[in-house]
Amino acid sequence: MAFSNKLSLLVIFSCTCLFSIANAGSFYQDFDITWGDGRGKIVDNGQLLTLSLDKTSGSGFQSKHEYLFGKIDMQLKLVPGNSAGTVTAYYLSSQGPTHDEIDFEFLGNLTGEPYTLHTNVFTQGKGNREMQFKLWFDPTKNFHTYSILWNPRHVIFMVDNVPIRDYKNLEAKGISFPKNQPMRIYSSLWNADDWATQGGLIKTDWSKAPFTAAYRNFNANACVWSSGSAKCPPMQTAAAGDNWFNQELDSTSQARMRWVQRNYMIYNYCTDGKRFPQGLPPECHMV
Repeated sequence: MAFSNKLSLLVIFSCTCLFSIANAGSFYQDFDITWGDGRGKIVDNGQLLTLSLDKTSGSGFQSKHEYLFGKIDMQLKLVPGNSAGTVTAYYLSSQGPTHDEIDFEFLGNLTGEPYTLHTNVFTQGKGNREMQFKLWFDPTKNFHTYSILWNPRHVIFMVDNVPIRDYKNLEAKGISFPKNQPMRIYSSLWNADDWATQGGLIKTDWSKAPFTAAYRNFNANACVWSSGSAKCPPMQTAAAGDNWFNQELDSTSQARMRWVQRNYMIYNYCTDGKRFPQGLPPECHMV
């Protein structure tokens, strides 16, 4: 990291790291239902949020706060049964044409067929960094935890605390990395039967509507952006397991990620030579 970048991070965080924003409160406190005309609901005294989709509309919500780095956890239970054509999106994003974005998208399927977990990273408005997975469990039967660990050196995607993808900061080698734009958390349930299931061959069966996904146990151990600076929780020791700002994958976690990618990854943009006839993106050749 260049000295100027180190200095900017120091200025942002030096005066604010004693302000704790570790968060495991109510959905009323943390989120706004932003669209869906009543199809998004917060229930159970703020402990459960549901989104629904029917032929008229889907629904969505967003966080009240913006974040610049953090460990973001959410438990989801996805649309059960015939979810073909539906997409449940859960992601971080800034705004504008050069926005940054970190995506989880869950692509529905026919009854008994596995969901596709789609991940992507946008930097400075450019994405095309898709990796897709099948899951090693049925994500419609129970709640499972989907996490984004985002710090100045890594974006790590995790499922039930198992890392599945690590997008590293390679700015020193000319690769952009999301580190300057604060992002909100967004989620939506919507119809994408023109592409979501088998490339759009399988359409949404509206006789199965409404389709519903559920959310609980949100936690943001994160730096909240406010008035031009980030207010961060105290950074504890790595042994305590909550020093996310400096965290990276140890050898055990790297082995677990390789296991997932070897057994459950179904698409990796870094191996798609047909898509990039002029050559794979440069980060694909870097460790």
